Formats: sequence, structure tokens, C-alpha cells
Amino acid sequence: MTRLNAQLVDEKQYLEQELHQEFADMVGKSPALRSVLKAVKTVAPTDTTVLLLGETGTGKELIARAIHDRSPRHERTFVRMSVAALPASLFESELFGHEKGAFTGATASRIGRFELANRGTLFLDEVGDIPVEVQPKLLRALQEREFERLGSTRTQKVDVRVVAATNRDLERMIEDGSFRQDLFYRLNVFPIRIPPLKERVEDIAVLAKYFAEKSARRLGRPVPSISDAQMNALKGWDWPGNIRELQNVIERAVIVSTGPSLEVPLQDLQP
Repeated sequence: MTRLNAQLVDEKQYLEQELHQEFADMVGKSPALRSVLKAVKTVAPTDTTVLLLGETGTGKELIARAIHDRSPRHERTFVRMSVAALPASLFESELFGHEKGAFTGATASRIGRFELANRGTLFLDEVGDIPVEVQPKLLRALQEREFERLGSTRTQKVDVRVVAATNRDLERMIEDGSFRQDLFYRLNVFPIRIPPLKERVEDIAVLAKYFAEKSARRLGRPVPSISDAQMNALKGWDWPGNIRELQNVIERAVIVSTGPSLEVPLQDLQP
């Protein structure tokens, strides 16, 4: 049994080291993060549609890029589209493109994100905000890999892999009629839940040091050290804004720090 246990430990350490080398752009080594990276490694070589679930600021776009970079499409375009950033009236045009004169202000033809991502990957961020009236057209594009530009009757064929992301409860949205069930099933082929930072407490220290080094280098300053008291304060906060919030706090701390130690604005981190 001792030899078997030792072998299992060696295998575990080997897999962890392999994941760290392959995902050097992912900072952290918590079990929660390792589980996500294993899922990425499993699904990336396929053409399967992926749905990334998680709170705002957990790094869903970074995971989407990791899937693209490790896929057979890595030499083609990675196209990002933030659904929440677009008014509903422009969403269909932005996604599928339009012809000249399709609507007021359409003075020239324009290709959409689907065409732009042909043979590559389309990352649909905040997919829960897709207007209800456009959802059937997106479903058709996913299933049939074809669509028409706004104002055109000519069918366009595309070869696009879709990675979608949301911080919303799509199943609850199905119940209240704001999200189509068939579209959910089409997007939810391979779901990956991105854990919030409060479930990755082991990663806070390494993330804080990484962001401190990155900010100091960009600002042309020496890298400040982080005291145990400051680090304990960082670990004691539940980070509702997740990694994005931690990055902003550390960058602000680097800016205001005047000595060799990082001066974290603890007033912003009251438990």
C-alpha cells in the first residue's frame, strides 16, 4: 500500500506540473483552478460548443482564449463579442452583418462577427443578454452553420466554434421566458464552471504577487513586498469582484505605496 500511495502522489505531482507548464498564463494552483484547466485540456481539441459559467471578474475570457489557443483553430481568428455592451437594435447587425441600406444609417455593407470568426472561434460574452427576438437566428447559426446578413436573402455558410459565457442563471431565465430552452441546450453541450476567488483562497497570495510585479513593471517602480498582515487582509476579503477586483486593488496599492512594502488600502477591504 505504501508503494501504491507513493505512486499516486508522484502521478498527482506530475499532472500538476504538466498542467502548470501547459497553462503558464493561468496563475494559481488551487484544486478548483486545476479542475477548470483539466476541463479546458479535455474539450479544447474538439469542436464542441462550450458554455463558461461564473461570476463577473472570474476570468471567463482568459479561459475562452485558452480553449482557442489549444484547439486546431489556434492559427485562425479569436473574435470576442460582448453582448451586454450592445443595444438590442444593433445586436443582429453586429452578429450577422448587414447589407447597404438594410436600415437607416447602413451606408455600406458590413460583415458580422460570425463571418469574421470563420474557421476560428467566436467568444460570446454575457450570452444571457441576447435579445429574445434574435435567439432563434443564433440557434439556427449554431445548428446549421448558416445565416443571412441583415437586409439580404443570400445564405452565408460559416465554420465557427462558439464559446459562450454568462454570469446569469439561464435555467431560471428559461422559466420566466427570457431565454429559449433549445438555445440553452445547444450552448450547454460542455459547461465549465469558473470558481469565484473566494473558492480559490490558496491562489490569492500568488495572484497578489503576480499583479504587484506586473503593475510595478508597467509603472517603472521596484516590486514591493507584501507583509503577512497585508496578505492576511487580502485573504480575509470575499472578493465580490473576483480576480478583476483583486487586480485593481493591487494596482492601486502599487501606485500609492511609497516604500518597499505594499500599502494595501485596507479601508476598501473591511470584512
